[in-house]
Amino acid sequence: MQFIENKTFEELKVGDTAELRRTLRKQDIELFAVMSGDVNPAHVDATYAKSDMFHQVIAHGMWGGALISAVLGTELPGPGTIYLDQSLKFRRPVGLGDTVTVRVTVREKIPEKKRVILDCECIKENGEVVVSGEADVIAPTQKVHRPWLARWPRSRRRPSRRGRALMESILSTRRTVTLLRRVPWQWRGKPKSRRS
Repeated sequence: MQFIENKTFEELKVGDTAELRRTLRKQDIELFAVMSGDVNPAHVDATYAKSDMFHQVIAHGMWGGALISAVLGTELPGPGTIYLDQSLKFRRPVGLGDTVTVRVTVREKIPEKKRVILDCECIKENGEVVVSGEADVIAPTQKVHRPWLARWPRSRRRPSRRGRALMESILSTRRTVTLLRRVPWQWRGKPKSRRS
């Protein structure tokens, strides 16, 4: 069994670092578009994307921001962390198939309020920094050590019944369905229609 564990403010040291690696897949872009409502064709329409400045479908910039949040909330400092502020600079695009290493590093500890300033980076395999910034968080003061309840999907298997039910509930909202009608969508499930 895997466990999720934090580092408390007292355990943290300047220079501590944590990271994760992700490869951008089409499913990541589609799920992020549904979740955020951002259906900019640069992200979801391959034909349009070929004609824009990057000539390919690219990740939403905040996909990198969400991955930084995942590291902060699950690794360093980990469970119990409270986000106060985040600055991000989007330096380069991330395309389908690109693998990104997301790294956070403790730069400063502020003892009075148990605050921690962390440098944040998303780096492609070729060494290019695609996102950089800093996070200001309140670090946990109590130790958390719990079984890991949710795992990032590692396979391309069909979603579980629970996963399909979640997607159906997302797709059943009027606003989302309206947005998705503009997206070349691959989801094979049919959203439940609502009558006014």
